[in-house]
Amino acid sequence: MKITYKPILFSAFAAIVLSSCGGSAPILSTPIENVDNTPMKESALTEAEAHNWGHLDLVKDTIPGMSVDKAYAEIIKGKKGQQIIVAVIDSGIDITHEDLDGVIWTNPKEIAGNGKDDDGNGYVDDIHGWNFLGDGYDEQLEMTRIVATGDTSIPRYAEAAEKLEKDYQQALSGKQRYDQIYGQVSSANKVLTAHFKKEDYTPAEVNAITAEEGSELATAVATAKFMYANGMTSISEAEKQIKGGVEYFTDQLNANLNKDFNGRKTGDNPNDFNDKPGYGNGNVMPVKKSESHGTHVAGIIAAERNNGLGANGVANNVKIMALRAVPNGDEYDKDIAKAIRYAVDNGAKVINGSFGKSFSMHPEWVRDAIKYASDKGVIFVHAAGNDSKDVDVEANFPDDNIDYVELSNTYIRVGALAPSYGTKLVAGFSNYGKKNVDVFAPGAQVYSTTPENEYDTKGGTSMAAPAVAGVAALVWSQYPKLTGAQVKQIIMDSGLAVPSKVIVGGDAKNIQPFSQLSQSAKIVNAYNALVMASQISK
Repeated sequence: MKITYKPILFSAFAAIVLSSCGGSAPILSTPIENVDNTPMKESALTEAEAHNWGHLDLVKDTIPGMSVDKAYAEIIKGKKGQQIIVAVIDSGIDITHEDLDGVIWTNPKEIAGNGKDDDGNGYVDDIHGWNFLGDGYDEQLEMTRIVATGDTSIPRYAEAAEKLEKDYQQALSGKQRYDQIYGQVSSANKVLTAHFKKEDYTPAEVNAITAEEGSELATAVATAKFMYANGMTSISEAEKQIKGGVEYFTDQLNANLNKDFNGRKTGDNPNDFNDKPGYGNGNVMPVKKSESHGTHVAGIIAAERNNGLGANGVANNVKIMALRAVPNGDEYDKDIAKAIRYAVDNGAKVINGSFGKSFSMHPEWVRDAIKYASDKGVIFVHAAGNDSKDVDVEANFPDDNIDYVELSNTYIRVGALAPSYGTKLVAGFSNYGKKNVDVFAPGAQVYSTTPENEYDTKGGTSMAAPAVAGVAALVWSQYPKLTGAQVKQIIMDSGLAVPSKVIVGGDAKNIQPFSQLSQSAKIVNAYNALVMASQISK
């Protein structure tokens, strides 16, 4: 499943209304004092800072970015380096986007539209990658598929059945709650729009209204004031977000948690790895505008830099190979394993996987593919997940190990940071794990590309992984003689250490040393990585 934020639950509203390394350039280090006593950015981020915070510098900007802009200004200085192919295994990618159209990979051995497998790789007309979902979009969660089999001998069947029932009831309750909230916010917006005779009314204008108690206008004002108090800057935006919640729970009930649903459109058996080779098609575009996750991820890695458009990618000389394999639900292990192998066999040096799930029927297929990538020297960057849990204790798939014995030396699992240097440094939704998470990178409130030449802010470890994939590509582009294992180790070793404690899992009572949340105990830093890469490459 694409791992981004779950919808914000307006619960209160519902209740009411219903290291260091020698060399010529220094490696940055975080201050030794308690993190909350070091200089922090106390004012709200400007729009420019909010749209670029992951690229900023902790020392200069007091924002925990990856020092990407500093790296370009002081190290890269216009050097393009060697082009790197980065495969993005995700939902569809809008390859026509104004900020991405110049960075999309084209298969040099395939002739577009002739209906032939010109390069003999098993995929017909795979011009910019491959679509393993065909026309499919909505899908079940993996636990739903397990329960739908009725086969109680499947590992973790009882656990899946129990969780499915619990989640279904929660989704049903959530849908009912959001329907009610949406109705009230939508009604308030209509009343206030009619009152002001315009749609772009302001909080100040609403607060100035004097309305008769119990009137329709008074109810609308009260609803609007509550939305403003909960961080909404406009009722139209609140209506949009709550509508997203309605759609989220509707999708869960109709597809994700529905044992009778079958969204597979490719005519193959997803439980037979060798059935129908070459299934799917070459159309890597989203099937609908709301299928925006893959486009957002691609932009974080590679949106064309400094072209006057909405966002800058981390890497400046990459081509994005688009692999559509993540539906609106849980991905199939077969699709992911095939996509990884496709990426490796067709020249990708870095693979980004911003997806994950708690159950897996065929984890060995994906582990074998991850090992295949490692054996070929290809880096696989994977999002840690957004369940606020310790993945050393609770399963999260795919993974690269069996009983903590790693099968790959090029797999990087990434947790998410928030744009706040202090105890709230770790995004509340982010998974963590001293053994099974490698590094942390900017993941909350990240601005990037979305379909149809638009841009939006999204959050999740889904956004942190491509930030790291971008750094890997940037380093490798500048120092192409490094191995994939070396690039991974550079990213791990060159980050900034945070020596103090942070809030974990969004729970203010759960305070842990940042050093215990990942193997590296560091946050990724592009500037440091390039410095270290220069030293190692010599």
